[in-house]
This record gives sequence, structure tokens and C-alpha cells, in this order.
Amino acid sequence: MRRLFLLVTVLFSLLSTAALAQRIQVREETLANGMRLLLLERHTSPTVALGWISRVGSVNERPGITGISHLFEHMMFKGTKTIGVKNYEKALEVQKEQDAIRAQMEEEYSALREKLRKGEITGNIYDPENMTPRLKELRGQLEELFKKEKEYLIQNEIDELYTREGALAMNAGTSYDWTLYFIGSLPANKLELWFWLESDRLLNPVFREFYSERDVVREERRQRVESTPTGKLNELFDATFWQSVPYSWPVIGWPSDVESITRAQAEEYFGIYYAPNNITAVLVGDFDSDEVLALANQYFGRIPKGTTPVPEMITTEMKQVAEKRLSGEAETNPTIRIRFHVPAFNHRDTFPLQILADALDGRTGRLYKALVEEKDLVVGEPYAQLMDLKYAGYFEVGAEIKEGHEPAEIEAALVEEIERLREEPLEDLELQKVKNQEMADSFRRLLSNFFLLQQLLIYDANEHWDYINTMPTMLQAVTVADVQEVAEKYLVKENRNVGIYLRKTGTEPEDPELANLPPQAKAMAKQQLAEIEKVTDPAMLEQRLQQMLQMQGQVPPEMKPAIDYLIQKAQERIEKLSNDSASSQPDGSGAQ
Repeated sequence: MRRLFLLVTVLFSLLSTAALAQRIQVREETLANGMRLLLLERHTSPTVALGWISRVGSVNERPGITGISHLFEHMMFKGTKTIGVKNYEKALEVQKEQDAIRAQMEEEYSALREKLRKGEITGNIYDPENMTPRLKELRGQLEELFKKEKEYLIQNEIDELYTREGALAMNAGTSYDWTLYFIGSLPANKLELWFWLESDRLLNPVFREFYSERDVVREERRQRVESTPTGKLNELFDATFWQSVPYSWPVIGWPSDVESITRAQAEEYFGIYYAPNNITAVLVGDFDSDEVLALANQYFGRIPKGTTPVPEMITTEMKQVAEKRLSGEAETNPTIRIRFHVPAFNHRDTFPLQILADALDGRTGRLYKALVEEKDLVVGEPYAQLMDLKYAGYFEVGAEIKEGHEPAEIEAALVEEIERLREEPLEDLELQKVKNQEMADSFRRLLSNFFLLQQLLIYDANEHWDYINTMPTMLQAVTVADVQEVAEKYLVKENRNVGIYLRKTGTEPEDPELANLPPQAKAMAKQQLAEIEKVTDPAMLEQRLQQMLQMQGQVPPEMKPAIDYLIQKAQERIEKLSNDSASSQPDGSGAQ
């Protein structure tokens, strides 16, 4: 045993040395308008991964405009004064007409909200069947203006410009704390295109198809939240967990807010949060930093600095003083979640908390050994995770309940393992194993330009990009005593939130392959599977399949099982649709 321990120690030392030797040397510049620029040259292939991030997410919203940060994810692809439009002036006239009609509609909705408050009407005032005659008339006029606006637009021109020049994996994402826009790979000789186009999107944005795209976002919410088995319960659990800090509403927004956001509100929000002094741009790949800095000054430097200071996020989370519990039914396997409040990103306690989560998580973690191998209580892998958001965080454990067992059994087993961590320190070898895995993961995350890009963007938005260098060292310094201290400090009953999801009466157990996926991968797979099952055209589904096959080698390791599962289901769906189509065709054997 001693020889094994020494061997592990030597391997850990070698791995730590390799990881620390891979410290990322980033050139950091700030333009005159306050925009940050992070440059990392890597001359391994003639491509560049590049993107920019705005320090704004749902945490910066307020009731009435929740979901507006995510809405920008759509709006920023609609073009500028010169991109995405055939006739800018004509299109602008139509947009003004749309705004006028929408203002009249809002007056009608305001009256309906008053009636709803008084109990004079019931139901969702935004449902088409509940529209007043006046609203139906105005909605008809607005839809005609949608059609008229399209006459002057060039759809998807930004995407087509990039694709034509060899760009891959262009996308955007919104979180609680940030919104980012990126290209996974662009030929190195096309950098000026990116600087010109991205600076134009920030300097001259035009929020075209605003109200119709807002309807698209509302439909996205229906598909991703309201039509998924656990979407509403997940939202409710989040809203129950957070008391004061504005993480309690979903990134996609509340339905009534998404329905009501105006173009004027969007323009005001953009002016504050999309100012260059609230943005960091990152390039990783094959380029000369001096040449790139010149391009940045030429293009991004022309964007005026914001005139309205970005409001500080002041509200902090209240200390929880009593356990909170949520119980609900859904068309899913019975599940239990236990969540605790912990500190925010880069707090000194988050590092031992991450080690603690690693010790519990995975097939070699304590939860799997106790709940699966020893007691056979759960389906798939129980999990533990740390979510350290910018202004607050949580630590969560959870599992899917096996047929024949009650939630109370699994809750007791999870709590028992947490209590054991509080009362019994980790063994030295156990701590070493977790640190080895963290070092290996840190090293792997340095290999891809694209993953490096994402890390630099997000870390700089949360605090500072150098977290990519300091994190491995901080994790390596965690002691057994540190882990026990944070367990005793945060994983206590009065800080505990329990969510129990029971299977709705009359529903069938989940596909075992889906049930065995890791939690985050499973959530993504469920959402995408629902969309795959809606497709009835084999050709369209084949296109989606090809996209997934391209992504297969690019996704993070924890998401790969979900991609593999979805590829299998897409192939099965294509085969079924093709067979159904063939069987519906005449066989040519009829009498002549």
C-alpha cells in the first residue's frame, strides 16, 4: 500500500509540474474606449478562435424585463445599417410603424392586466384565444408589417459572410452573469473581416424583426422549459433557493416579461451593457499580436465609450436560517436534489468545495460507492457539483431514485455521506486522487484553442482571465482540514434546500440510456431529443445529424455521452421516417 501511495504521489508531482509549466501567457491590452483585449498566440495551425463577452446576464435585469439579456443573443445576429438589409431607410420606416402598433397593443394589455388583478378575467392574457377584438385587429396589422419588413432584409447575412470565408462554430450564449459571442475557428488571413464585422455589430446595431423574434424567444421558452418534463420544477426550485440575489428568475426570462419587452427598452439596455468599456475580446491562435492590436484600435477603437456607468450589482444573498423543501410531480424518473448556499466565484472556500464535490462525484466518488455499489438505491450516477456564480454560489448533490425505493431513503443516504464528510476527514490518498484528476482536467483544457477561448472570456467576465493560471495552484494547495472546514461551515441543515421530483401518476419510466447520463448532459439531451422527435422531414433531420457528428469531437468530455445518445436517436428517427415514407408509396403492383 505504501508503494502505491508513493507512486501516486510521484505521478501527482509530475502532473502538477507539467500543469504549472503550462501557465498561459496572455498579452493584455486596454483600448482608449475601455475595451479589454486578450491575445494568446499559438502557431499550431493557420486558424484563430476568437470572440467577445459582455459583462451582462440575467442577474443585471429587473422584474419587467427579465429575459432581455438572452433576447440580445438573437438580436445581435440581425445585422447593422449595412449588413442584413437591402434598403435600410425603408426597413427603418417599417420598424417605426411596428413600434407604434405595438405601443397600442401594450395599452390593451395594460388594461387586461388591471382586469386580471381585479379578477374580472382569468387565464393568460397573452394567449391568442384570450385576445380582445382590438388586440386581434392590431396583431393582424403587426403581422402584415412583419411581412413588409422582410421585403427589405437579407436573412442570415452575418452567418453567410463568415461561413463563406471558412468560419466554423459561430454561436453565442447567455448566462446569469455574461453574454458571449464567438467563432470556434476562423482562417488566420480573415481576421480583419472579424474586426470589421464585430465592431459594426457593436457600433451600428439594428434590432430588426424585434417583435417577431421576441415571439421566437417565447416559443423557445415553451420548448425548453414549459414542454420539458422538469422545466417548470427546475425554475421553481431555483426561485425557492435564491432569496434576495437576482438569480431567482431564469435566464430565458418570465413569460409575461418576454411578451412585453419593447425595442426602446432593448436599445437603452444595449447602450449601458454593450458599451466597449463593459466588453472583453479574446483571440487565441495563429496571429501577430502587434498586427492584431492595430486592427483592434482601427475597428473596435472607433466605438465610443459608454456614457452611462454600468450599475453595480449591490444585492447580496441573505443568510438562510431554515431548511426549505419542494415536492412536485413530473413525467420523469423520481429524483432528489439537495442544495446548499456557498460563496461566489474565486472565494477562497470555493477551492476546497470543488475538491469536496470531486470526492463525492463520478463512478469513483463516494456517492456512487455508497448509493449504487453498496446500497443499490439509485439509477445511473448520483452527482455532486459546485456552481460558483459571480455573486453567489451553490453546492448540490442529487440522484435518480431506483424503482422500489422511496425518496426518504435516498435523501437519508445522501445526507449520511455529507455528514460523514463533515465528521470524518478525507483520506490522504483520496485527496491525492481528486487533485490528480483536477490537474489532468486543467491540462486538457489547455489543449484546444476553442476551450481556451471560452475559459479566458468567462473568467475575465467574472473577475480576471488569470484565474486559468491560479486555479490549479489553489486547488493543489487544498488540505484535508480545508475540506472538512467548508463541509462543517456550509453543508448544514439550516442551509439546506431539498427538491423531490416524483413521477406523475400514469407515466412510464425514462429510457434507461437517458437515465444513465450525467445530470447536465441529461438535461441537454432531453431538450434536444424533444426537438428531434418533432422533425418529420428526414432530410432536415439528416442535416441536424451531420451537425451533431461535427460537434462530437469538440464538446467537453462531460457532454459527449449526450451527443452520442442524440446521434443514435437521430439515426433511429431518420430510419423510421424513411421507412414510413417508403411504406406509404404505391408499390406499382396495381391492376393495369
